[in-house]
Amino acid sequence: MPIPFKDRHDAGRFLATKLTNYAHADDVLILGLPRGGVPVAFEVARALNAALDVFVVRKLGVPDQEELAMGAIASGGVRVLNDELVASLEIPSEVIDEVAAKELRELKRREQLYREGRPAAAVRDRAAILIDDGLATGASMRAATVALRQLRPRRIVVAVPVAAAETCDTFRRHVDEIVCGITPEPFRAVGLWYHDFSQTTDEEVTELLHWSAEEVHHEHPVESWHH
Repeated sequence: MPIPFKDRHDAGRFLATKLTNYAHADDVLILGLPRGGVPVAFEVARALNAALDVFVVRKLGVPDQEELAMGAIASGGVRVLNDELVASLEIPSEVIDEVAAKELRELKRREQLYREGRPAAAVRDRAAILIDDGLATGASMRAATVALRQLRPRRIVVAVPVAAAETCDTFRRHVDEIVCGITPEPFRAVGLWYHDFSQTTDEEVTELLHWSAEEVHHEHPVESWHH
């Protein structure tokens, strides 16, 4: 299969064509997972004429086994814990609080940096579309959806340009709608489906959010997407 996407912006324009039923609706909010999800989300927000914000998720790593997640925190100060893992490893609550406090500082630093002092967009009673550049295991996105639900949106949609088919299927049980642009087999890794998958920088995220906030929402028709 040829590589479908030139870069994340190209993937975002493609993804927007799958979300046209959300175009020009006042209650739609596009939430990009930093950093790689933001360029994709930016293009979707432009095409749908919708508001854009970031939804920052930080993994809570088990001390001395950082890659093992005992939970996550997300925008809005929401904390999600893997109770089974915490119980099986007998992790004391003060240790969890310590890790969470450290990650919360980093989460707030990123939010302030990205939003340049703008308040977070209100989520309650809106159709929130969570966007990343792809879904492999879906761990970060899963944490994001659990956290987002606690902020009481009317509807949660997960949308990605490319995903592993089984991960895409798993999400159907957890959200109101899942939109996976393409589900190539074998999947292997998100980056394989992009010509340019270089790391998105903090500066790019800040700039895209700034542009999105500045844009007087004039109409951006959803362009037809082609290679």
